[in-house]
Amino acid sequence: MELDTPYVMSYWALASFIGYLLIIIGIGVYASRFSSQGISEYFIGGRKINRYVMALSAVVSGRSAWLLLGVTGMAWSIGVQAVWSVVGYIVVEIFLFLYFARRLRRFAEVRNVITIPDFFAGRFPAHAGLIRILMVCILLIFMTGYVASQFVAGGKTFVSGFGLDPLTGILITAAIVLAYTMVGGFLAVSLTDLVQAFLMIFALVIMPVLLIISLGGWSFVAEQLLLFDPSFVDPYAIGIGAAIGAIGIGLGSPGNPHIISRYLSIEHESQLRTACIVGTGWNVIMAWGALFTGLAGRVMFPEISMLPEADTENLFPYLAQTLLHPVLFGVVMASVFAAIMSSADSQLLVAASSLVRDLYEKMIRPGEEVPQKLLVRYSRAVVFLLVVASLLFGYLAEDLVFWLVLFAWAGLGAAIGPTIILALYWKRTTGPGVAAGLITGATVTIIWRLNDILRELSYELIPGFIAALIMTILVSLVTKPAKDAEQDFRIMKGEG
Repeated sequence: MELDTPYVMSYWALASFIGYLLIIIGIGVYASRFSSQGISEYFIGGRKINRYVMALSAVVSGRSAWLLLGVTGMAWSIGVQAVWSVVGYIVVEIFLFLYFARRLRRFAEVRNVITIPDFFAGRFPAHAGLIRILMVCILLIFMTGYVASQFVAGGKTFVSGFGLDPLTGILITAAIVLAYTMVGGFLAVSLTDLVQAFLMIFALVIMPVLLIISLGGWSFVAEQLLLFDPSFVDPYAIGIGAAIGAIGIGLGSPGNPHIISRYLSIEHESQLRTACIVGTGWNVIMAWGALFTGLAGRVMFPEISMLPEADTENLFPYLAQTLLHPVLFGVVMASVFAAIMSSADSQLLVAASSLVRDLYEKMIRPGEEVPQKLLVRYSRAVVFLLVVASLLFGYLAEDLVFWLVLFAWAGLGAAIGPTIILALYWKRTTGPGVAAGLITGATVTIIWRLNDILRELSYELIPGFIAALIMTILVSLVTKPAKDAEQDFRIMKGEG
């Protein structure tokens, strides 16, 4: 089924898209007064974020353009087997909501934890300086790439949706994200995530439904996929190693600070059960929407040459342009930007907090009373500089959004994930053990990614995570645990 769908810059589509952008920027302006009060308000919303806002913010900030552009493109390429790439993170994030987040939130309340490096510094005070430096380096290396991938995704969206030049699209995306993140801080990010969560659900429900109906129903779509390749409708056709690698994507969730920081912001840890139900439901609906969009999209566009730039990551916005009324097309384009911005803004705040809170306030000016409004001004300046750095990175990036996101996800997940889990659940964990784990996880991820032979064996997150876990345990066993470990665990259990 071949369609001739030229690029048409509809005024209705543009108007609905601009309307969305004005709402987002308006939220940033609204939140600016609250976020200017202090660094806690700017980076974690003063620990006053509602359970529903927190739940939706956590799930959409973790999904990014990877879901709408990457997973839909992956389903177009390999069929139902793409489901394994979403199973892992959904299961892991249920554990995070119900158990991991409770311990972290209790500790954060007592020890005034604002950032993830703050948590490690509070848990291992004797080695706080070393851990903060390592964390800042890891966050800047991987977060810059992560934010850059979101800007690249924005460029792709403008190419496939409005026919603009990719560089122009990247610059527009960066400017939008910069505008409300720099002004409004965490509250603006969380409130915009709420709006963006509903937009993403709308797009990921309406798109596959309309697409499947237009093709003649699911039975016709399944029949066509079966004729094309029987493996397209067989989730078990994927090899064991590939399935493990896909499921292993979920190991990155405990180590990605833009997700974990949400748990620090909720009003009370007792609200996390409700947040889990809401967040998991949203995760499942979005995942199935992306999967069915990719499958039906393969029937509509069976050849890659039929897609803009011959790129599977352009499938979602191109389908929207093909199927929808211009007003709805503008809304769907807004949903793609919602996915992009919900991750990029969160990642910018995490990277900025590592420089302002962990490097400047805690290491360069330790023990001093630094005015909170000065720290907020510095934070906004750092956000601006990080956007510039990410733009340069994104301009030079040649990798696909899907794999660039997965590399950053892997680096953070492998370095931070095993170390923070052990720090929360194993009393014997030590500061030197955490430092060794951080270095090992990041190093193994980078080496594995750069080696063609190793990369063919497994997704780099899995060996990086395992290596960091083992190294943290081994070094912890031969070094002394923190003297306040007993008290720390009483706090995390809710007994202190």
